[in-house]
Order: sequence, then structure tokens, then C-alpha cells
Amino acid sequence: IDDTVDPVRDLETISQELRLKDVEFMERKIEDLEKSMKRSNDKQLKLEHEICLKVKAWVEEGKDIRLGEWKASEVEVLNTFQLLTAKPVVYLVNMTEKDYQRKKNKFLPKIHAWVQEHGGEQIIPFSGAFERNLTDMPADEAARYCEENKVQSGITKIIKTGFSAINLIYFFTAGPDEVKCWQIRRQTKAPQAAGTIHTDFERGFICAEVMKFEDLKELGSESAVKAAGKYRQEGKTYVVQDGDIIFFK
Repeated sequence: IDDTVDPVRDLETISQELRLKDVEFMERKIEDLEKSMKRSNDKQLKLEHEICLKVKAWVEEGKDIRLGEWKASEVEVLNTFQLLTAKPVVYLVNMTEKDYQRKKNKFLPKIHAWVQEHGGEQIIPFSGAFERNLTDMPADEAARYCEENKVQSGITKIIKTGFSAINLIYFFTAGPDEVKCWQIRRQTKAPQAAGTIHTDFERGFICAEVMKFEDLKELGSESAVKAAGKYRQEGKTYVVQDGDIIFFK
């Protein structure tokens, strides 16, 4: 942000800017609600107004919305606003390739201390330069380089952590010509998962034939998974699990 490198200062600046945006939104929302309340005695308007005042006061105290303890009725209203400081946070710390490989950086302790004081969310160190160099190498050379230097790509961890933070999982569908990955909310049941592919699949859902990606990877083929008794038929109440491979009927 400034001419000098100071990640903690930048974290403070960005956090303040996000809170200011949320305050601006809440001020507009409060103004709109007060206009509506003059024309109507709707109790829901009064409830939303009280919640908005509470949220605005919270943010103006320099606190992010995601760190507050909110009642279910408040969360229901908050979710309609899509406020910036209500969103989950994962901190990615981009380092030089040298620092990433030696797992040391002079700013990391200060960043860690700041994060612990501001919600304690996960920090993932990575190196954009290192990841770029890996992608430029053939797969076998990249694997050998990582093994020799006792270092791994951070991309998989970043993706998995990001999915977890926003409560998403993924399942696969596979056929002779293609394999596709589908994103759904955690705790989604099989018919609704089928509906992400096509609404007709949800309406006409009969069952889901399921195997785990890890089982397929270990055993090598669908027939081997079936022979091992790990190919299952699930009904409408089945909650799809992360990494499921599903054939819908």
C-alpha cells in the first residue's frame, strides 16, 4: 500500500477500509429503513432497524462482524447484506522462494501476533515465485525438485482451506468421456446435489451410487471398488461427503 514493506500496517489499513465500507452500507440501510418506518408499522422493519444500529455500533468500535456473537434472528438479517467484514478470512502470506523453502521470514511473527489479536484465523505462507517456477517445470522434474529441497506446493492447501472457510465441498461425476467437479454447500443432501447438475435430476431423483475418491485412487478401478464392497447405493437423505464420486439415477 505504501512505499515501504510493512505487512502489519497494511493489514490494519485494509481492515479499516473494509469496516468503513460496512459502516457506509449500514448508514444507507438505516436511512432507508427509517423512511419505510414512517410509512408502515411493520414489526419486521423495526427489528431490522434495531439490528442495523447494533451492527453499525459494533463496526464503529473497530470490530469485524464475523467476530461478533449474533442471535439467529440477527444472522438471518445480516446474511442478506453481504457485508465485507462478515465474510470468512484466510491470510495468505506471499514470501520469496528462499524464505518459503527455509520456512522463515522476518515478518511472519509480527503477522501471526496481529492475526491472533484479530480473530486468530488461519495463516498460509506460500511463494508465488516458487509456484510459478514449479508450473514451468515438467511434472517429474517438479516432483524431484520438491523432494530434493524438502518443500511442497502450497496451492492444494490454499484451495482446501478456502473451500472449508466458505463451507463448500466438492463431488465428482465421471463417464467414459469426461470427469467433472461440482461445488456444493457442506451438508447438502443427494437430491439437491443432483440439482446442481440439472434441475431435472433433482426432481427425478431415485438414488445415488457413491464411491469415495480415495477408494478409487487406492484400488484403481470402479470394478475393484465394487469388489471391495465400497460402492454404495444411497437414498434421498444421504448427505454428500467431500470427494464423493456419484452416479445419479
